[in-house]
Parts: sequence; structure tokens; C-alpha cells
Amino acid sequence: METETFIRPNTTKSKKKQTSPLVTFLFLFTLILLFFYISPSLLPLSTKKLIPIIPRPPQCSSTKGKFMWYAPHSGFSNQLAEFKNAILMAKILNRTLIVPPVLDHHAVALGSCPKFRVLNPNELRYKVWNHSIHLLRDCRYVSMADIVDLSPLVSYSTVRFVDFRTFVSSWCGVNLDVLCSKDQNIPSLLSESLRQCGSLLSGYYGSISGCLSALEEDCRTTVWTYQKDDEDGALDSFQPDDQLKKKKNISFIRRRKDVYKALGSGSAAESAIVLAFGSLFTAPYKGSESHIDIHEAPNDSNIQSLIEKIEFLPLVPEIISAGKKFALQTIKGPFLCAQLRLLDGQFKNHHKSTFLGLKQKIESLKQTGQKPIHIFVMTDLPMANWMGSYLGSIAKDSDAFKLFVIKEEDNLVQETAKEVMDAGHGLKLGSVSQSSAGINKRHHPQSLTDVLLYIEEVVCSCASLGFVGTAGSTIAESIELMRKHDLCSG
Repeated sequence: METETFIRPNTTKSKKKQTSPLVTFLFLFTLILLFFYISPSLLPLSTKKLIPIIPRPPQCSSTKGKFMWYAPHSGFSNQLAEFKNAILMAKILNRTLIVPPVLDHHAVALGSCPKFRVLNPNELRYKVWNHSIHLLRDCRYVSMADIVDLSPLVSYSTVRFVDFRTFVSSWCGVNLDVLCSKDQNIPSLLSESLRQCGSLLSGYYGSISGCLSALEEDCRTTVWTYQKDDEDGALDSFQPDDQLKKKKNISFIRRRKDVYKALGSGSAAESAIVLAFGSLFTAPYKGSESHIDIHEAPNDSNIQSLIEKIEFLPLVPEIISAGKKFALQTIKGPFLCAQLRLLDGQFKNHHKSTFLGLKQKIESLKQTGQKPIHIFVMTDLPMANWMGSYLGSIAKDSDAFKLFVIKEEDNLVQETAKEVMDAGHGLKLGSVSQSSAGINKRHHPQSLTDVLLYIEEVVCSCASLGFVGTAGSTIAESIELMRKHDLCSG
């Protein structure tokens, strides 16, 4: 972290021996060297506005177009929800959306909006940048567009996308091909270029007029709206209570802001080549939304149409095909899907309530007289730990139940992962070739991505006997959405 050091003369009288100027110089020189040679991934970003002076980056004059990027976080379902919001915001602001990678589960965490305890946008963006570079270095990079089918939106001409790798290669002036390497050592010049570029895009150097607008708004201060003129600038209904203000020394005030008026045509941010948001995740909370409250646009038919289109974004054909194949060729017949989240976050202490819905559903199916009842189990609880749980008891009763699971090492999963990586949907965005993004798969074959979760979701969407999901789980919400849109038909 860059800090300003102020050396003031000692005006107090003292009988102690004064430190030698040479010793002081050597000490300060050592600190400076340490600062410049610390690993970039360990450099925290200052939360204070101590902005170093840097020359105007050349890409500020050479880059054509207007772009938008943001900082996804948490698990895949949260990242997908943010991606939908990002598409909407990019469309409203008439910008090309930089499509991010799928981040490792909880590799980047936001914090708690209701408790007003979250990472500031600069820190969040920098963490996402570092993790994205690590994914590239480890040959594990998978674009959101490799998992989610964007073809219906790409054909919707006013929505524009560019892959993160393509943008970084152009904006930072680097060849990303050398990142994916067996020895995982990034050349020092490339490492420094990426560090500087990531710091710039994260907002560490502040906003740069006509080049970068690094937004500081987050869920503690802002609820984004659209075309609600009577609400623009008004206080949001949810504010930190007096007890929380006192306990956490909170001074935040949440206001509702029209995103187009604040960041669109005629605004200071509009001239920026890159508009950088922090988190774009939102959720209902105490009668309000935590960050984005744009559910309809009756006065803008194009935006209204897009809101309806992005409600459901299907997975890519390779994944849908695999899920259907398992349902038809392995389960072979009507089945129930049980999505049981038992180990992660708030769910690990609510096993009884998680199993309750499954028990009730099974009891109703027993009344039909069908034996055995086929159940597809989607859970984070390893099979070795099923004993002593409700899952273990129904697994024992092979006469009444037949359970199905998919494992990461199964051929279906491995083959689908290879198909997804070979398809490379992300790098096809905007008709951009892999070579122009500095990616050459022939030289550096990528590791296979983990597609197990997505295949399981598709299988659950095909469950004709019903679906039992974990209350409050975003994965369960995604499956319900797939079932609502009849993903398994056809």
C-alpha cells in the first residue's frame, strides 16, 4: 500500500542521542526497496484517497469504444445474478460489457450489506483482478460465456460483449499466452505490466478524466434505479439503525439514484472509456433492494424487453446435453431431485430443516405405491458422511429407493468439460479470434473446468416427480428457474 510519509523536525528538548542521518537514510531506503519488491498480490489497496501521480495511460487515447466492467464474487449462482445485472446496466448506459471469468467458489467475498460491512469497490475490483490473473496463470480460466449461452443476446444487436481476456490483452498491451505455463512463473516485465494495469482499472489511482471512471458507490450508500424520477436522490427505506451506527461507528446514508442520470449521457462518467462498478449483486431486504432496484422499465421498451430476456439465461448446449443424457440414459424414468446444501455457510447448522422437505415429499410419493422411488441427489455432503443422516437411512433401503449421484471423476463430467473447453464460446464474443486475445491452446492446453454443478442443475430441471431444494439456496433458485422455463423439454 502506498502511503505518504511526513518527516517533521523534533521540536521537543531531549537528552537522548540523535539518530545518525546515515542510519535514517538507510532505514528509509530499505523500506522503499521492500515496498517495490513485495509480491503484487499481497499489496493491499488504500481505502484513503492518497492518489499517486501517474502519466496518462496511452490506452486512454488509443482505445475505441465505451466499456463497462465490474467485480463478481461469492458462488456461481451469485456471480450469475450479478452478470444479469451487469448486462442490464451496460445496456442502459450503452456500453460494451467486459465478460468476466467464473471465479472459484468464494475466492472473492463481498461481506454483509445488511450489516454495512463490505469491501470497498477498489479493493473488491483488485481482488477480482488478481484472482482472474491467477486463473489464467494456472490454466483454469473459464469465461462466464463458456458456461452461459449468450447467443440469444448477441443476436440482440444492441447488447455488446467482449471477453475479459481480449480486453486485457488490448488495454494492457500484453500477450496473455505466456501466462498459462507449467512452471507458473510470470515474466517480471509482464507481472509488472499486469500489476499496474490491474491497479489502474481497479481505481487505485482514482478516476481519470475521459478515460476511467472508478465508481465508489456500493450497497452501503446506493440503490440504483431507472426512470423513477420521483425517487432520484431520495433516501432509501432501509438505513442502518441507531444501534448499528453507534456500535460500528457507521455514517453511511443509503440513497436511491437513477443510474442513467448519474452515469449516462451528459454525466461526468459518460466520457470515460471504462466505467468500473464494484459489486452488482442485489437481493431483497426489509422492503428494499440491497443495491439494484430495476425490475421494470415501462417507459423504455428496449430495456423492458431486455429485462424479460435476461430473467433466464440458459447454460451452453454442451452442458444441457450432458444433463439430459444422464436423466434419460442413466436414471431412465420418472425421478425426484433433492438439492441438499448442508456444509456451506448458514446451511451447516440447519440439517433437520433441510431434510424436512425431502421427508415430506417422499412420504407423499410413497402413497402412489411406486417402488423403488428414483431420487437424484445433489449435495455437498460426501457419500462417506451420509451415515447417521436421513440420506444414509434412505440409501440403505434399496427396496424402496434407488439413489443416483454424479461424481466429478465420472466420464460424463470429464467429457463435457473437454467439450466446453474446446467450444471456447467466450473467445468467440464479438467475432474476436483467440490469437488476437493472446491465447494459443495448442501451446498451452487448459485444465478441464469443473462442470459438475451445472450438469447437476440440468438433471434436476428434468425431474418429473418434483424438486426439493434447500430453502435460501441460490442454487435451488437457479434450478427452479430452469424448471419454470422447461429447460429439459425438446
